[in-house]
Amino acid sequence: MEGKSERITLSIIIATCNAGAELEACLASIAAQPLRNMEVLVMDGGSTDNTLNILQTHTMPQLRWSSGADEGIYDALNKGIAKARGTWLYFMGADDRLLAGFSELAVRLKDPNTVYYGNSEPYYGAQEPNMELLSGRFSAYRLAKHCMNHQAIIYPAAAFKKYRYNLRYKVFADYALNIMLWGDPGFKKEYHSFTIARYNMTGFSAGTDDKPFKTDKLQLIRQHMGWWMYMRMRLKQLKKRLQGEPDFWDPAARP
Repeated sequence: MEGKSERITLSIIIATCNAGAELEACLASIAAQPLRNMEVLVMDGGSTDNTLNILQTHTMPQLRWSSGADEGIYDALNKGIAKARGTWLYFMGADDRLLAGFSELAVRLKDPNTVYYGNSEPYYGAQEPNMELLSGRFSAYRLAKHCMNHQAIIYPAAAFKKYRYNLRYKVFADYALNIMLWGDPGFKKEYHSFTIARYNMTGFSAGTDDKPFKTDKLQLIRQHMGWWMYMRMRLKQLKKRLQGEPDFWDPAARP
């Protein structure tokens, strides 16, 4: 990370609230990346723990932060988007950690109209694994069936000139965004097999339902991926139900 005179090419946006116990290690994982021209924006939801003390005393160059009431994770991320200066944007929580593969992917960012993505590593803490984290290359069809991990993706800032996280969805606004992007021919998608982050599988999304997204998912697919994909998903859903199998329509369902 370099001084303020450097042109910022990558913005890392962290949404946090009362996560001081995790924030130091999160920032350390970012500082360990051998990258230049990177900024970190921490969008805090009005923490009452030691989060603000950590932010006020941290010496990381290009660290910017704000704290105040928000409407949840995606509202915080939208606020970070509005402040970001990078050509590419990356989103994480305070309980996620960057791995060495992040820098391997970041140095390959070239086309400002391409979504770059890799893999992420699941972390379960003391809990028993009850959900798999999907990795590998995603086609539009695979994405229509299952959510990909938000922390595996580096987005072009250009995507957010057209789209934002929809605050109607408290857990899967990133899934809704990806449905839009995978259905948008104006944005290419490029996969690299680097494992770029460790993702906490026991966080907010693990224990929170998102009924509005489940209600809207079919129509999001129809609107952004077209009628063919919509009918394919309808037929797939019907087949699963007739066979008595778990409904893949739940974003948390895993094959």
